[in-house]
Amino acid sequence: MSVTVRVPAKVNVQLAVGAARPDGFHDLANVFLAVGLYDEVTVTPADEPRITCEGPGSDQVPLDRTNLAARAAGLLAERHGIGGAVHIHIAKDIPVAGGMAGGSADAAGSLVACDALWGTGATREELLGLCAELGSDVPFSLVGGAALGTGRGEKLEPMEVGGDFHWVFAVADGGLSTPAVYREFDRLTPAAPAPEASPALLEALRKGDVEALAASVANDLQPAALSLFPSLSETLAAGTAAGALAALVSGSGPTTAFLTADAASARTVADALTTSGTCRAARVADSPAPGATLL
Repeated sequence: MSVTVRVPAKVNVQLAVGAARPDGFHDLANVFLAVGLYDEVTVTPADEPRITCEGPGSDQVPLDRTNLAARAAGLLAERHGIGGAVHIHIAKDIPVAGGMAGGSADAAGSLVACDALWGTGATREELLGLCAELGSDVPFSLVGGAALGTGRGEKLEPMEVGGDFHWVFAVADGGLSTPAVYREFDRLTPAAPAPEASPALLEALRKGDVEALAASVANDLQPAALSLFPSLSETLAAGTAAGALAALVSGSGPTTAFLTADAASARTVADALTTSGTCRAARVADSPAPGATLL
């Protein structure tokens, strides 16, 4: 018997970051939007824990206990007194180390899949609590759709979305370390104000107004990401020149996100980015997308 769960990537349409807290984290106002790029996590009973991975960037995914999906399975087993070892197989399609929460998505997928495999009967609240222990982005990977994340991003308030939005994601050559980007943010912004969600952005999501959303998107980590990865500026410029309504670094980067007017415009921007020489690949995706889903 095996269980497979599909989990989405995310884009942060707003990422407002406060100053570093005493515990090293940052308070956030983080507006998540799940997008239709997916990993699939399959769990199968095994004699001993094992993890495998396939797909783009899979050579960069750790295959030991440091893998967040493996940690998720271990945490659920520990909480329920289960010694069940599993083989976790991850089919990657979310860019690796790209600021789109691929590792967090895999952790959420592992929790949902192992819960189904072992019949633990964990409540949604329990799973969300375990997600929060694993990482700030993991709870949203479980929930999907759109949500405002506060605290360090793990406290979620679902947001209404009034329509579909069309995106292009440019995959960079190379990765960025999220902790390194936050350290650079602290260096560049030593007195960051308290983060607040933009009322205009939340209203744009609620109405499904792409022009208003394009005028509202923001990422406080973008200057830090560009400082560490300057060539991303060229990618942002190429997408904007091709007709994107808005361009921003996705989360901590280095993937860049381009909001477009419609599906046809997304294909045009993707083609232009592919031929621009400023990125490794360009992917088209719609939002919002569902969270972790049993297949």
